[in-house]
Amino acid sequence: MEPGRRRFRPLRGVRPAAPGEPAPRRARGIYLLPNAFTTASLFCGFYAIVQAMNARFDHAAMATFVAMLLDSLDGRVARLTNTQSAFGEQYDSLSDMVSFGAAPALIMYEWTLRGLGKWGWLAAFVYCAGAALRLARFNANIGVVDKRYFQGMPSPAAAAMVMGLIWIVTDLRETRWITASPKDLAWVAWVFTVYAGVTMVSNAPFYSFKDINLRRSVPFIFVIGVVLLFVLVSSDPPVVLFSLFVLYGLSGYVVWAWRLKSGRSAPWREVPDARESPPESK
Repeated sequence: MEPGRRRFRPLRGVRPAAPGEPAPRRARGIYLLPNAFTTASLFCGFYAIVQAMNARFDHAAMATFVAMLLDSLDGRVARLTNTQSAFGEQYDSLSDMVSFGAAPALIMYEWTLRGLGKWGWLAAFVYCAGAALRLARFNANIGVVDKRYFQGMPSPAAAAMVMGLIWIVTDLRETRWITASPKDLAWVAWVFTVYAGVTMVSNAPFYSFKDINLRRSVPFIFVIGVVLLFVLVSSDPPVVLFSLFVLYGLSGYVVWAWRLKSGRSAPWREVPDARESPPESK
């Protein structure tokens, strides 16, 4: 070896390329920050199932809402920090299937649908299958649909509507506002579960809130509105959150009927506008 020249040793675990072979590629790492939010959301979904097995349905419902909050943050954190990746996109879908697909179906079945026999577990399966189909369709349509609208109700909102029913009934029974037991509300829960499952795979357009730019300045009145929203939710979280997600669960069909009446096409058919925006991934 010539004096003054250093000899570089290959990285441990990486085989040097033979003559005529392309250089080996390093394994790509994953971004910690956005995937930490996804892992926390997955943990909340698993925790909700465990609490339902222990008959703590109020804790299971609250854990689902926390999972929904974390799921709404991971994608935004990834875009703000420029840490999007194909791994994060797939991991997020698998986490959503557990937290907003399997968990709500199992929790609702344990809460009251078990007493309906075959009709009970069929309703839970309709919800679970609807969540799986909705997530698969969303992944297949990334970059094709208008990002301002979801095609079908998003799975976190469907889970919030179903779990909100459990939370509000549990809370109102503890405060003695209602005396109906979960067994008395079995068919009401059945309707909510089937409605959420079918709506997830429907063509109803649901506003996605993805066109809200957090970096843009807004009038002062918007800040007051956010404060009032926090105050409203804090006044009675079960009632307010359940009411908001029931209204959101109905809004898609209202928008769909209005667009049909006005002769406008569905948002996901407006391909030129949709393709101008980059795919939503993390």
